[in-house]
Amino acid sequence: MHRKLTITSLAVTLALSFSGAGISGTREDQLDKYARTAKASNPAFSGFSAARGKVLHNQAFSGGKPDTPSCTSCHGNDTRGAGRNPAGKAIDPMALSASPSRYTDPTKVEKWFKRNCNEVLGRECTPLEKGDWLSFMISQ
Repeated sequence: MHRKLTITSLAVTLALSFSGAGISGTREDQLDKYARTAKASNPAFSGFSAARGKVLHNQAFSGGKPDTPSCTSCHGNDTRGAGRNPAGKAIDPMALSASPSRYTDPTKVEKWFKRNCNEVLGRECTPLEKGDWLSFMISQ
């Protein structure tokens, strides 16, 4: 009986640790950090918008690299589908519903924001842009 209970407890623990509920705190912490920074630079900041994040994701920019004028250049129009970088390497879907383990490592999130924002926008993304975009991907 004790062994069965232990195995059941282990299974529940593992399921929670791999589910969205088990890892959502990390994403919430990232959004909280972006919100604090956005509020510090703009006291009128009132929260992130998935709708603004969608516009950012789909908008074409002229400041970055010519072959990557928008996020959709590599990630595609469907956030739940795979993308391809300019070299042809496959990119996992960006939508949280299609890639549940995404956006759980703050260091990786920042690494990709830095690289992709510079390539697409020609500059680093603001905390507002990061929070809006991340909110959009979490909602997908």
